[in-house]
Parts: sequence; structure tokens; C-alpha cells
Amino acid sequence: MSFADNLIAQLLYNPEEPILFNSAFFLYFFAAFLLCYQLVRNNERGRVWVFTLFSLYFFYKACGEFVGLVILSAIVDFYLSNRIYREEKEGRRRGLLWFSVIINIGMLFYFKYTNFFIDIINGIGSGKISPINILLPIGISFYTFENLSYTIDVYRREIKPVERFMDYLFFLSFFPKLMMGPIVRAADFIPQIYKPYVLTKEDVGKGFFLIVSGLFKKVVISDYIYQNFVQYIFDDPTRYTGIECLFAVYGYALVIYCDFSGYSDMAIGIARWMGFVIPPNFNKPYKSSSITEFWRRWHISLSSWLRDYVYIPLGGNRKGKWRQHLNLLLTMLIGGFWHGASWNFIFWGGVHGAALGVDKQWKKIGLLKNAGGLKGRLWKLGGILFTFHLVCFCWVFFKCETFESAWNLLHQVAFNFQAGLGLQLLQAYAAVFVVMALGYILHFMPDAAERKVEAGLVRLPLWGSVAVMVAFLWFLNEVKTLEPMLPIYLQF
Repeated sequence: MSFADNLIAQLLYNPEEPILFNSAFFLYFFAAFLLCYQLVRNNERGRVWVFTLFSLYFFYKACGEFVGLVILSAIVDFYLSNRIYREEKEGRRRGLLWFSVIINIGMLFYFKYTNFFIDIINGIGSGKISPINILLPIGISFYTFENLSYTIDVYRREIKPVERFMDYLFFLSFFPKLMMGPIVRAADFIPQIYKPYVLTKEDVGKGFFLIVSGLFKKVVISDYIYQNFVQYIFDDPTRYTGIECLFAVYGYALVIYCDFSGYSDMAIGIARWMGFVIPPNFNKPYKSSSITEFWRRWHISLSSWLRDYVYIPLGGNRKGKWRQHLNLLLTMLIGGFWHGASWNFIFWGGVHGAALGVDKQWKKIGLLKNAGGLKGRLWKLGGILFTFHLVCFCWVFFKCETFESAWNLLHQVAFNFQAGLGLQLLQAYAAVFVVMALGYILHFMPDAAERKVEAGLVRLPLWGSVAVMVAFLWFLNEVKTLEPMLPIYLQF
């Protein structure tokens, strides 16, 4: 293959090698983007066009022709939101809103849930409907929710619709968050488009810290633990003892957190370098002492979206205790179903919804309201341990493909534990458990220590930042796994 042919092949979409923040091609893409973006940094329209075109190309490299879905959905919601805002008759406004909801949810349902419902129909009626060969477009769950929140906010007259189509396409296709979030609200993002591009030393340092820490969490911790331990156990739990299965669950809890929060951190850090502030998506969730606190710290953009556009419209806590519990359960069932077309995800969401209801009742009783001193600290520690293990129990169903596999793993933990093999297990997977320990230590590290590291990066001169980045990239190259692991949330 000639140099020209190889170059063209690199530039075209390859389903075997989708572009990711931790891929080699992204470095070239990002360098070209930075060059073009700096050339137009003082021109608002130029920034919008450069960022949008690069974002669409980024998405094309990630999922090929499905980039057309982003453009199509942007056209539909840009037009409908402006019609909704100009319309004076409430009935027509509501009709246009429902039209937008039906189109967005309908597109999501077709790609994500068609075969799920075909299986249900076949199971109920002994039907013989053949599954449809449908590929799930990357990022569709995230930009669908962004479309919905935008149109709903316009309908509520909380924001004005943008006047230029390119501004809305820019918001929707913004490449740092396009494929795996965070789910960004238009009200938070769009006003930043019209501000002058100003990059402070704090922006550089903060972005640098987020990118480096995100890469570390994703490549060093998540990928290593998963590929060297967790995947073997979850592939067939019946082949392993209960203690191996339990540590695999602890490992997966760290894997999914470091994978998703690491990618979110990179997205937020890259956006910060471009002059855009995106709210944090994670806040050390395993420090939570209750399931309610967990959902304030885990996937914050999704949990706040579900609160504002599902839980509160259902009635929230305004219609009595039992209705509140029902609303929590329905909201989390929807949240589980959003993750994928599987009864496992629905069960995962249902358990979290029920746990939120129990937690609300526990807090109303108020037995620990005035607990302080040693007693208060012990109760908090107990709450953290209980919440962590409840979340881990739910992760089993989130990770496993079937109920049978999930219950097999739990059966091994409950009835075939074999604690005596603990030392042998530690010796066999010594490097894995060192990385796991490091991951949990960093997770529970005091916020003040993290801020000191971040402040140190902010104070570095340019040559110091470059030296740190080069050293870090060398380190990643030395420790990364041979086969790059696709981010877990790409499947959602």
C-alpha cells in the first residue's frame, strides 16, 4: 500500500478502530484541530464553524454514516424549538413539543429497543418475528436526551432558542462530549458560544489535570484490572470460587467508575482548553453514605436530567409519600432502561429506585439526625460500607449478560466462598490487586490533597507542563494493555 493509500485509509472510517481520546489517531486529529482553532480563536463564527466541522468528522471517524443522525436530529429540534417559541396558542405549543418528543424517543427506540420488544412479542405470543439487524449508533442516548432537554426548556420558556442553525449543531455535536457525555444542558453551554475566547492559566492547568487524571483512570486502572482479572470471572462465574467472584465485583466497581469518569474527565478537560466549562459528572461516588448521596455523585448529568425531566414532572414528592416512592421507582426504571434493552438493566434500575424510597423513609424517621462524635462517624462509615455493597450487588446485574449469569456469580459468593484461598488469590493476581488498591486509595483520597496536585499543575510553566505530559505519555505507553479496551459507555 502506497503512502497516499495508507493516508486515505487512516482518514476514512474504520469500524475496527473507532476514534477515541486514548487512540493514536486522536493525537493527530487534536493537533490539527488546535491549529485551525487557534487561527480563528478571535472570530466567533470561525470558532463555531471550525469546531462543528471537526466535531462532525470526529463522529464520522467514530461511527461512519451515523453522523447523519446527529445532523438530522439537530435540524428537527432546531426547527421545532423555534416554532414552539413563536407559537402563542398553548395547544399547538404542546402538540409541537410532543411531536419533538415522539421523534427523538422514536428514533432512540428504533435503534436501541426494537429487537428487545420483538423478543417480548415472540415470548408472549409464541411468535416468529425475526430480529432486525440494527447497529446501535454511538452516542444516540446522550444526544437524544440533550435534544429533549433543549426543546422542553424552550417550551417552558426557560431559555430562548438559538437563531442560527450552526450554533445548535455546534452544541449538539461538540466532540468532547458527543459520544459518552456528560449530558450537557443547552442553557449551560450555548451562552458560552458567544463569549470571547479567553484561555487563562487556570484553564490550562485544570484542563491538564483532568486530561491526565482521566487517562490514568481509564488506561492504567480500568483497562488493566478488567483485562487481567475481571473479564475472566464474569465470562463464566461458575468456574471460580466465591472469593474470586467477590473480588471481581469489587474490581468491576472500580473498572466502570474509572472507565466512565475517566472519559468524562478527559471530555471536560479538553472542553476547558477550548474555553468551555462543562460541569463535573462524577464526585467520588463510593464515598457516599447513602444511596441518595450516591446518585448525587454518580453520573451527575444523567441523575439531574432524570430528576428534572422525569421525576419532577411525574409529581416528585408533591403528591404524598407513596406517590413519591412510585415516582422514584419509575424514574430509576427509566434510567435503567436508558442504559440498554435488557431485563438486567431494568432490574438494576428497579433495585436503585426501591433503595431510594427506603432511604427517604429512613431519613424521615431521623434516628441518626443528631448523632455526632464517634457514634456519628461509625454510623457514617457503616453507611458507606452498606451503600458500596448495595451498589456492587447492583453492578453484578449491570455487567452480566443474563439473570442466570448474575445469580450464578452471587451463588458462588454465598455458597462456595472458600476464604482459605484468599492468600493464593492475592499471590496469583498480585499486580492486579496492587492496581485495585491504588485505585481505591486515590478514590478515597481527601479532596484537599487532590486540589494541591491540581494547583501544582496550574503553577507549572509551559515547559514544565510539556515535560510532565511527555513523561506521562511515555508511562502510559509502558503500562497500557496490548489491546485497547473500548469505553464501557459506548454501548449505551
